[in-house]
Amino acid sequence: MDSFKDLAGKAKEALAEHPEQVGQVVDKAGDLFDEKTGGKFADKVDSAQDAVKKALKQEG
Repeated sequence: MDSFKDLAGKAKEALAEHPEQVGQVVDKAGDLFDEKTGGKFADKVDSAQDAVKKALKQEG
């Protein structure tokens, strides 16, 4: 379990150090999901993208 906590801590540090890149990945992932689902869940994907970006700003 400690290995998981260490990994989570390292991931959090990386997110804090590179929020712009993470935001770009979130956008690309959301766009890909929209493409694969034909936009069926676009409103939910957009909400999730916004929530992640908001959380990144609060962490930074």
